[in-house]
Amino acid sequence: MTDTIRDQAAQALAEVEKVTAVLLPEPGGEVVALEAASPDRKAEIERRMAELDLGDSQSIIAFGSKAQAELQVISQEMLADVKNKDVGPAGDSLREIVSTIRGFSGEELDVNRSRSWWERLTGAAAPMAQFMARYEEVQTQIDRITENLLSHEHKLLKDVKALDILYAKTLSFYDELALYIAAGEARLKQADETDIPAKEAAVKAAPENDQVLKAQELRDLRAARDDLERRVHDLKLTRQVTMQSLPSIRLVQENDKSLITKINSTLVNTVPLWETQLAQAVTIQRSKEAAEALRDANDLTNDLLTKNAENLREANKVVREEMERGVFDIEAVQKANETLIATVEDSLRIADEGKARRAAAEETLVKLETTLRDTLSAASARPAAAG
Repeated sequence: MTDTIRDQAAQALAEVEKVTAVLLPEPGGEVVALEAASPDRKAEIERRMAELDLGDSQSIIAFGSKAQAELQVISQEMLADVKNKDVGPAGDSLREIVSTIRGFSGEELDVNRSRSWWERLTGAAAPMAQFMARYEEVQTQIDRITENLLSHEHKLLKDVKALDILYAKTLSFYDELALYIAAGEARLKQADETDIPAKEAAVKAAPENDQVLKAQELRDLRAARDDLERRVHDLKLTRQVTMQSLPSIRLVQENDKSLITKINSTLVNTVPLWETQLAQAVTIQRSKEAAEALRDANDLTNDLLTKNAENLREANKVVREEMERGVFDIEAVQKANETLIATVEDSLRIADEGKARRAAAEETLVKLETTLRDTLSAASARPAAAG
């Protein structure tokens, strides 16, 4: 929820308390007759009786209609206002925000959960990325819905105030109807007890040629009296319906006030609590990730320490062994000495063998030379003998 909406909701709280604290007056009781009325009320009844003229049918038809004029104006203004504004049910916004929060699954916080085969197939984002995207989406929806709720709250406040005016005017109309009913009944009584008997006496006392005219006037008076009686009866029915509308208006007001209180409580208390919980969920998840990263770093440090210690041991072993070795290994010297002795012996043996082979060769050469000389000598003697 944005700071602007939060401030507006806090400012509306005082207005909500002011509206919900208004106590509407109760309607009056039975119609008080002219004879039993107080002086002030009696004067009001007589003033309304003066509006009646039994000789004028229009006065009977319009009797009591002025009382409803102002009430009709208020009702028409309310209806025009309803038609001119886009009224959305505030309850839908409340249900929408609850559904939005309920749709925020806590399983999305588990970054270690295995992704489904469908998520792997479609290359869905990692759980934490999905969670952050979902959190941002929920925050946007909450901001939009809280703005709608605040708008509904203002409209409901306006409606409650208008209903207060309508209730007051309806109650005034209800009381005014009682005055008109009392005036009508008093006028009916006056007609029954005074006007009609006087007219009947006038008919009897009239000359024969005027009796028909006087009789017609008597019938007209009785007809006007009956019209007035029907009009008074209609006014009584109207008053009864008006009395029934008063609790209906109060019921609508109470429902609107309850809804206003619920909306304000949601804006001021519930939504910030939800946002706090969501923010804590994000913070907890980030803390968990940071702790896991720190654990991995510590594990890596421990692994490095262990590996370095093992490597140091191996390197130290090699270095110390090389340090403790001589320039030549005794084994190498001994083997080299043995190889050298064997080499000398081989040299002597080969020299002896060469000497023996040379001696044998010299003997062979001597024999060859002797053989060649003898052969040549023999060849020289053969040509002399032939000659």
